[in-house]
Amino acid sequence: MENRRDFIKKSALAGLGMSFSASSYARILGANERVRVGVVGFSDRFRSALAPSFASHSKDLNFEFVAVSDIWSRRREEAASFLKGKGWASDNFVQCRNNEELYDRKDVDAVIISTADFQHALHCAEAVEAGRDVYVEKPFAESLEDARKALKAVEKSKKIVQVGSQRRSTPNYWAANDFIRSGKFGDIIMVEMTWDVNQPGRWRRPKLVSEIRKEDTDWKRFLMNRPMVDWDPRKYLEFRLFYPYSSGIPGQWMSHQIDTVHWFSGYEHPRSVVANGGIYLWKDGRVNPDTFTAVFDYGPDDDKSKGFQVLYHSRMTNEAGGTKELYYSNGGMINLDTNKITPEGGLEERYAKEMGMKANLLTEQTLPTTGEKMVTSANTGADPMTSRHMRNWMECVRSRKEPNAPAKAGFNHSVASIMSTIAYQTGKRVTYDNIKQEILADGKVVKV
Repeated sequence: MENRRDFIKKSALAGLGMSFSASSYARILGANERVRVGVVGFSDRFRSALAPSFASHSKDLNFEFVAVSDIWSRRREEAASFLKGKGWASDNFVQCRNNEELYDRKDVDAVIISTADFQHALHCAEAVEAGRDVYVEKPFAESLEDARKALKAVEKSKKIVQVGSQRRSTPNYWAANDFIRSGKFGDIIMVEMTWDVNQPGRWRRPKLVSEIRKEDTDWKRFLMNRPMVDWDPRKYLEFRLFYPYSSGIPGQWMSHQIDTVHWFSGYEHPRSVVANGGIYLWKDGRVNPDTFTAVFDYGPDDDKSKGFQVLYHSRMTNEAGGTKELYYSNGGMINLDTNKITPEGGLEERYAKEMGMKANLLTEQTLPTTGEKMVTSANTGADPMTSRHMRNWMECVRSRKEPNAPAKAGFNHSVASIMSTIAYQTGKRVTYDNIKQEILADGKVVKV
């Protein structure tokens, strides 16, 4: 007879309603009770941003790290050393070899998930099925099937889930959203977004690749529901360069920016996407492009006369331009790099008058970059965006209110990201059937 852990593993991979359920762990937190948090995946992102952000608020909100789950023994040991060394972990901090061991414990109330991109969705579903609240890094999912499973599990569980789209907890983005939603900006007519760097080492880990040993980790468990392939340390550690473990640019960078489009406009997904790009310079064995451009059409599904275009491009080979988010209306623009609302490009009197129209120019103003003062318990070096976002999750774990970036927002950015990836891979125009939750390329359903 199959034992409990084998059953859990098979169920998680199949995504058929995991054997963990909320009833298996349903401890009700008291207002003054400590919230005990487990780490699922000790990543660079966790070390540099998530942990310091958590630590900034852990004393004030009475949270504590109590365990780590990582399938690589080295990462488990590093997590314990790092968190204990910072004074951010409990005295009896535990190292778990996998998530089954973590969720077998009764001293874990919530988890922070920072595993490989393609693992986020199923790890999130696994956690909420086990009755834990979740902070999960973006991208929420790298396949539509995984995204559907995770969203269904979250909605059924009623657990608190925050997706790591930290713009949703940042004052200037709140202000931009309020301004657009108020009608003062006018209709969005176009959005331009860039994310440009010049970093041949981005997402590369050559030293670790040379050091990791297959016997020190669990390759089969790492692959989850992806096809079984031979051990490859590059796919394990440099997964963002290799599909289907990551889409690279769309999942890592574009998912942040396209999420603001959904937030500001109220549209949950694009009507269509076309994309192209390639590996033009960094020919290091990667599969995902070093240069990527996508063009999105947004608007109501039942009225093609309304909507706007989003132009997104990213390159890893030249940093000119940097990271930009520009929203245009007929009256001007919002620049989320300078945090300015300006009349730039708006309809001038000389052109309006000849058509019997009035000039349409926005009043210049600055978006606020600070909101309510954050209460912090320590100077941890956390970046403000992630710190605010983490605090919002922690407060929602206490209050049981919906956080700023709920699972549905993650599902929506995943749909857009996956659509653009399919468009890039196929060279076809990609659309989305919101009723059936299916992606189509030239009208044909794509299974992904």
